Amino acid sequence: MIAFDKIQARAETRKGGPAALKALLPPVMAKAELAALPDDRVLAEMTRRIFCAGFVWRVIDNKWPGFEEAFLGFQPKPLLFQPDEFWHDRARDPRIVKNPLKIKSVRENAAFVADVAAERGSFGKFLAAWPADDQIGLLDFMAKRGSRLGARTGQYFLRFIGFDGFVTARDTVAALRDAGLDIAAEPTSKGDLKKIQAVFNAWARETGLPRVHLSRTCSMSIGENYDAATLMRYGGGEE
Repeated sequence: MIAFDKIQARAETRKGGPAALKALLPPVMAKAELAALPDDRVLAEMTRRIFCAGFVWRVIDNKWPGFEEAFLGFQPKPLLFQPDEFWHDRARDPRIVKNPLKIKSVRENAAFVADVAAERGSFGKFLAAWPADDQIGLLDFMAKRGSRLGARTGQYFLRFIGFDGFVTARDTVAALRDAGLDIAAEPTSKGDLKKIQAVFNAWARETGLPRVHLSRTCSMSIGENYDAATLMRYGGGEE
């Protein structure tokens, strides 16, 4: 594989120099900040990523205040006390996108967040304690115990909640393949994910950079050269 500094140099050239590229990379959330996340914000971000999956993100963004109202501010325990009628009513609620299966996931993930919080003090503390070099283990855990958190939805949740991880989006994967990593164009197998994790772990050791910056730099080194506004809308990279 080619060295990461060559990928970084290509991204800097595309974005107008080192300073311009750096400006597109977000600040890294400290472990203490991650641990301090309230459980309602965790459930809210899970829900937002689930509803964005396969949908136009800006529609969800525009309707988000309605989601907050409809789902009681995403407080897990109050949601778990709601009767079946509450959830049936949400399927007809004009404040949100009326997708019954995704609405059902809110109820299931409220239980997931509450269970993990009971075990670990809070979901944020659980995330803060999970090692960044085993993101695929965390994704597997969330896919098994949560609802609709598999594949890239789980990766985007971790990205937007502040966990230091990668996203296997089109441009990131294209950059890895271009660098010489033998993975599928749509890497979903455990073998491919292990290869991706290993590469980002190695680059993190070599460069001292967080994995979120490595992933986003890869995504900005290849493919369509999006403007800054578009990059920020998609979490800072062509992802």
